Amino acid sequence: MSLMSKGGARAALGLLLALGSLLASAAVWRQRGTSTPSRGEPPFDPLAQALASGSTVANREAPIPSMCYTKTEGVSNPCWTCHTGGVGFNTMDDESLQAEYAFSDVGLLNQWSNLFMDRSRAMKAISDDEVLRYIREDNYAPLREALMRRPGGFKGWVPDLDLSRGFDAEGFAQDGSGWRAVRYKPFLGTFWPTNGSTDDVFIRLPEAFRRDAGGQPSREVYRLNLAILEAAMTVDPALLDAAKSRRRVEPVDERAGGVDLDGDGVLARGVEVVRGLPTHYAGAAAKVKVRRDFYPRGVEFLHTVRYVDPDAPALLSTRMKEVRYSRKDEEYAGDQVMAFYGAEQEKKMRNRLPAFPGTPELGLINEFGWRLQGFIEDARGRLRVQTMEEHVFCMGCHTNLGVTVDQTFGFPRKVPGREGWRHQDLRGIADVPQAGHAKPEVLTYFERVKGGDEFRANEELLARFFADGKVDEPSVRRASVGGDKDLAWLLTPSRERALALGRAYMALVREQGFTKGRDTLLAPPTNVLPSVENGSTGLEDAGLIFEDGRLHLAWE
Repeated sequence: MSLMSKGGARAALGLLLALGSLLASAAVWRQRGTSTPSRGEPPFDPLAQALASGSTVANREAPIPSMCYTKTEGVSNPCWTCHTGGVGFNTMDDESLQAEYAFSDVGLLNQWSNLFMDRSRAMKAISDDEVLRYIREDNYAPLREALMRRPGGFKGWVPDLDLSRGFDAEGFAQDGSGWRAVRYKPFLGTFWPTNGSTDDVFIRLPEAFRRDAGGQPSREVYRLNLAILEAAMTVDPALLDAAKSRRRVEPVDERAGGVDLDGDGVLARGVEVVRGLPTHYAGAAAKVKVRRDFYPRGVEFLHTVRYVDPDAPALLSTRMKEVRYSRKDEEYAGDQVMAFYGAEQEKKMRNRLPAFPGTPELGLINEFGWRLQGFIEDARGRLRVQTMEEHVFCMGCHTNLGVTVDQTFGFPRKVPGREGWRHQDLRGIADVPQAGHAKPEVLTYFERVKGGDEFRANEELLARFFADGKVDEPSVRRASVGGDKDLAWLLTPSRERALALGRAYMALVREQGFTKGRDTLLAPPTNVLPSVENGSTGLEDAGLIFEDGRLHLAWE
């Protein structure tokens, strides 16, 4: 065989370099959560799937979550967590839904058929290494880039929090966007890591709340206004007079806004208690009235739902299942809000189906002035705009539940003080009781539900804390105040379960059947109804109706 010529060697070297470049490009696409584009493939359009689906909403009762189809059988009551007696200005007063099934004609059929699908074969084909690689890829930054470069632009909200730049020691985004991380106690059941997902929340107040009286940017004024909002949204519902409320907040400088938060008659720095509520916010927002249980107009929330990464300190995966955004576009007076709740109750009595104005690109709007927009994974793991029907799914929990505070869940459950202003992390958070309760919240949930999730399908928690069919109270109390454990210990799945939950959701993502449900389940649950006959749930006869469900927590 003759030796290769110099020209042939150069050609071979060029071929190797080209191959190396191609492999490197493929690696970058994989790292960014996107499959390698084929030759001639157009740029990814996150809105395309929503546009293709149009305005079709096959399930007119999509706002009814799958948990409402649980078999209570007169022994298990997960309904109390959402449906409760009137709480402050939330006069929905829907605890009757614990006692009886009261579905519309459309809602009688459980249309969340994914609950009944056995995905064991698809799950088996996904290895542990594949799960870990997948959940550690970034699909958030590519979403931002795709929306910004989309031909014709994007009229909805474009994610403007640069997560890659992180947060400072006070939880403020280091990209200058004004977003701030909130550390909170997760809501019961579905949002526990042991049941398949992690999540985090970020808040941003309007520009005026971030400036001083002269119109200049001021972090001190921003911190002051956030402390006021924290106090306003966490008043114990049992207190008829908000002037008697007391909330521990991060150290703030009253002098920055000229507001006496602790009521001692002196403006000082390093104040850590808000007693009562001031009449107005501070700085350039000094004309905005402080309202108990209501956010000011223009407040924004960013909520990401993620996989459980068993090796991440806070369990948060890099990949996101969903990105949820909400903004309060309108602010209504208290009597108007009460009228909205009354109208909602009348709609249910008249068997009227829900409808929400808006589009997938702009988000949907509820009666209370909130605009909600969501992004979810496509079959290749890229975040895309939710379809119309997928958006409608989100509206039930953020429109007409008796337990919410101004239609929200997370912020009223913020960890008090400076410990609550950082990225979500369950480590060090105790299982404190709900406001007005004697027992820790998770322990109360376990006792009332008889399991660790709404369907009593979490076999791992059942084995850990229900060995003889009853709650092992001493073990659960280890995570409460004064115990030697915390929420992270109580609600973290084993590594094996975390990976299995990842496989289960990956299989669902590849099917793209979210209109049939997006629950993370390892097998079809047995305690779920395929259809419902309206009438008694059996819980009232068993003495298992509870009107004391609260978002508010007894931290102190």
